[in-house]
Amino acid sequence: MPEPQLTYYQIADRVTAFSSTRHGGVGQDNYGTFNVNRYCGDATETIARNRSSLCKLLGISEERLIMPHQVHGTGVTQIGRTFFLLSEEIRQTALEGIDALMTNLPGVCIGVSTADCIPIIIYDPEHHAAGVVHSGWRGTVANIVEGAMASMKSAYHSRAEVMKAVIGPGISLKNFEVGDEVYDAFASAGYPMNAIAVREEKWHIDLPKCCRLQLEAVGIPSENIRMTNICTYEHTDDFFSARRLGIDSGRIFTGVVLR
Repeated sequence: MPEPQLTYYQIADRVTAFSSTRHGGVGQDNYGTFNVNRYCGDATETIARNRSSLCKLLGISEERLIMPHQVHGTGVTQIGRTFFLLSEEIRQTALEGIDALMTNLPGVCIGVSTADCIPIIIYDPEHHAAGVVHSGWRGTVANIVEGAMASMKSAYHSRAEVMKAVIGPGISLKNFEVGDEVYDAFASAGYPMNAIAVREEKWHIDLPKCCRLQLEAVGIPSENIRMTNICTYEHTDDFFSARRLGIDSGRIFTGVVLR
């Protein structure tokens, strides 16, 4: 079976951070070839084979590959030792309606799924802890980054001023065309609209920049934030885009493993 081809991010020693591409698995059509998301209509057997291949590449057991069932909300869940004492059914229940995960356990891969929304990896080098956030436009308006940072501060005593972040592949300003209601939602949330939006035939909003502004607002230094600047809409040969391929298509998996 082909090995998954991942885009890696060098955050720190003893940290494996990455986003999956469309290459290296066994999927077909709009799921081709590498998708590990169970919630987008792909074949169960294909997902299982791709998940197994990813875990082999990462050097972890399959039960330690953790991804939530996202709902474009602001739910954050900590993956600690007690999580692995739960039954499989209870684990899945705990991951329902969650859009961000965090852990300080070594050998566990936490991650989120996207296909135009923005994935964000946050790393605390002082306490060797990490979080991964799914920030679509609704989550961005609701400031899921702030919630995730607050959760990491509470759980690990994380200090924003030393933390590092990666803003992964997502839709760009050029291609994120929205209706007036979405523009109004961002405006009502207090975003600097002159800095994040432009008017063409319709409004366009810069989601990656919004996420950067959120990370800076919680205290992460600008120089500690890496922008991948990969537009999923423009690069569908390598990354999934729901706007280009439809919702019945694969998802990018952005994850982190602490070593």
